[in-house]
Amino acid sequence: MSLAPAHDPAHVRRHHLSLLAREVGARGLGWRLAGPQASVLAVVAPVSGRQVMVVAMPSGAGWSYLWTGGGFADVTAAAGVADQIARQLS
Repeated sequence: MSLAPAHDPAHVRRHHLSLLAREVGARGLGWRLAGPQASVLAVVAPVSGRQVMVVAMPSGAGWSYLWTGGGFADVTAAAGVADQIARQLS
């Protein structure tokens, strides 16, 4: 049970990053939450060792993922973001 209210930005950010972590993990990529309050998702390709850092940020009325290399997408597209990251790291 979480003690943080659902509207707490740090809690919302971790939630979105955790959803993306599950998606990249399903694609065979390694990941870990890093930074203060687990505010960054570090994704690594096990074979090549290439890495991408992902953040989730408030954007307009919702939230968006931003990642190394100019990536930007709405958090509702976590599966597509994971696909893009997997291609970027291959």
